Amino acid sequence: MRVRRTVLVTGGTGRVGGQVVARLVGAGDARVRVLSRDPARASVVLGPQVEVVGGDLAVPDGLSAALDGVDALFLVFPSVTADRAAGRLVTTLAERVGRIVYLSAHGVPDDPDGAAEPDGTIMGSHAHVEALIAGSAAEYAFLRSSGFAANTLAWAPQIRQSDVLRWFVPQASRALVHEADLGAVAARLLTDGRPHRGGYHLTGPEQLTQVEQLAAIGAALGRTLRFEEMDSAQAAAELFPSMPAGVAAGIIAGHAAMVAQPEPVTDTVRHLLGRPALTYAQWARDHAEDFTGRQ
Repeated sequence: MRVRRTVLVTGGTGRVGGQVVARLVGAGDARVRVLSRDPARASVVLGPQVEVVGGDLAVPDGLSAALDGVDALFLVFPSVTADRAAGRLVTTLAERVGRIVYLSAHGVPDDPDGAAEPDGTIMGSHAHVEALIAGSAAEYAFLRSSGFAANTLAWAPQIRQSDVLRWFVPQASRALVHEADLGAVAARLLTDGRPHRGGYHLTGPEQLTQVEQLAAIGAALGRTLRFEEMDSAQAAAELFPSMPAGVAAGIIAGHAAMVAQPEPVTDTVRHLLGRPALTYAQWARDHAEDFTGRQ
């Protein structure tokens, strides 16, 4: 059973939030409102079918008008940077909105240890926000996503220039998620009439090494691409020069761990949408222009 709701989307001009907006508008069973720090720009991007309101998640006291009449919220939280505002934000949202669908990440435990202070990491931020929502929201759903397929757009600058990708840990094996699946799942959970209180581990339909991901991009482009492995020190220095050393090291170490322990595959997308999750090969075809520079 579906009911017509007023849905507020944060991150509505981003990759996942944009997919949520498109799904909701296309289905026509929700009134769609988007929160933006730059409403004039967002209005141009999203078009006349979407109401855009100004506001900043880091300033919860300024969200009253944006929340008027809202039944459900898609929340993309500015992890780490806005952690100090998380408590007040979630309290404000829970008081005004019946259901919160939060874009989280795989790895957050099912039972976070209360609303402990965040530890300065992205995963710690997700755990903190999840705990706050679980402790105060009437209904909620946590989209605990595996890695985003769109993260491999970081390869695009090299692939536009060469058939060689210099990167790290070629045999890291991941179950990357197409943002269209995240958007479709979020739209379903925001608008269906069933109650929700829990987390959903969302993945792509298969495990692929980074070498296999690169081959899928090559197939989409009609090119043969080659992976040239960088060691950890090279990767940190050349690929993440402006990133804190500890954060860069954590990213590289996380990929190294996925050689022996690949990201798991779940059937959650099929269960929620009634169809298989989209493949990485499909994602590569959908984003071929991003790797050529031709728009």
